Amino acid sequence: MSLVQKYNVPGPRYTSYPTVPYWEENLFSIDQWKNAVIQSFIATNKSEGISLYIHLPFCESLCTFCGCNKRITKRHDVEKPYITALLKEWDLYCELLPQRPNIKEIHLGGGTPTFFSSDNLTSLINGLFKNANKAKDYEFSFEGHPNNTTYEQLQTLYNLGFRRVSFGVQDYAEKVQKAIHRNQPFHNVAKVTFWAREIGYTSIGHDLIFGLPFQTLEDVLDTIAKTNSLQPNRIAFYSYAHVPWIKGNGQRGFKDEDLPKDDIKRKLYEIGKKELLKHNYTEIGMDHFALKSDSMTKSFETGKLHRNFMGYTSSKTEVMIGLGVSSISDSWNAFAQNEKTLEDYYAKLDEDKLPIFRGHILNSEDLIIRKHILNLMCQFKTSWNDANTYFSEIETVLSNLTEMEKDGLLKFKNQSIIVTEKGKPFVRNICMAFDLRLKRKAPQTQLFSMTI
Repeated sequence: MSLVQKYNVPGPRYTSYPTVPYWEENLFSIDQWKNAVIQSFIATNKSEGISLYIHLPFCESLCTFCGCNKRITKRHDVEKPYITALLKEWDLYCELLPQRPNIKEIHLGGGTPTFFSSDNLTSLINGLFKNANKAKDYEFSFEGHPNNTTYEQLQTLYNLGFRRVSFGVQDYAEKVQKAIHRNQPFHNVAKVTFWAREIGYTSIGHDLIFGLPFQTLEDVLDTIAKTNSLQPNRIAFYSYAHVPWIKGNGQRGFKDEDLPKDDIKRKLYEIGKKELLKHNYTEIGMDHFALKSDSMTKSFETGKLHRNFMGYTSSKTEVMIGLGVSSISDSWNAFAQNEKTLEDYYAKLDEDKLPIFRGHILNSEDLIIRKHILNLMCQFKTSWNDANTYFSEIETVLSNLTEMEKDGLLKFKNQSIIVTEKGKPFVRNICMAFDLRLKRKAPQTQLFSMTI
């Protein structure tokens, strides 16, 4: 049995710990959440500021590989009411906070953020800063669709302080694009990449996916070659998460047998990774690569890389507020998620309430395990040599990792674990050994995508 066959099991991607299915929603209250936000804000606003994740859910067409919360429409009259709702939600948070917030990071995700017009994007960002300041060394980023991102949108967001943009590429093979309903020629990606560079964006990212339907080794090599010709600063090379039981018909545009499986899928990643390393990209955390000059690489090398519900970031803020439908917020000691439908989201705001429908208050054990998982995901190592990192079940965790040590995936050294080069593709599996909530209550149905 190969290592891929051995370790290819359902597992979390660990943008948080505990993962959402293991939140103790019955122990959560909005008042607890508000108090948690206030306490973390008071402790960190001046020193590190806060982050905002803003979910813009609208898309003009459905991509069948996508697992995001989205609303498909060609009607752009939905833009202004949604911007108004976002700013009302932000006002509710600003009324709660005891000081004027310093915003360190903003990330516009979706959906398709470039569904929104330049004027409405301007109204959104300017509206945020009516009650907030830009923190020192702020970093604003957004996700752009190469087919509909305009020069005007890029220039507008640049003028508003955005310096990082990521474009969803996925794969350039026509048969793959047809299967995932994402017809996107190379020249569209090249055009927006050149525009962003011309305007002055300092970090341009491309998102690629391996394991898509009908995808072959030749397709991956061709996509990597085309990507390298544009030299984006960052590349996310994700494993396709096939979760049709969660996302319904959105991931039923092809049959399960059309997907590359196990060792074949892993070979797509390994050959892609080899090509990226050959072209001077550095492996950063899980499934991410960056040029040596990019801030992400520098954060990785100095141990400052962070991971949260926005993915990897080059700096940490304890307070991350999610605005918009389905967004998740993090006060470090607590998580909260907004209503998942537009109708419920709007209804809560109409009642002048934060549009939250569930959350979790982290206990002392959660905070320690969270630290270990963050260390593994961001630095490929962790240790338990002091009171802040030791927990009573560490011996059980180490026992569960013995088999992985024998397989050469990690090394034990002086009360620490170091993930080997061989083990990096299996970092999710290593994190699962630390996931005490998952160990104590194994899911009865499949909750997560496969780890490989």
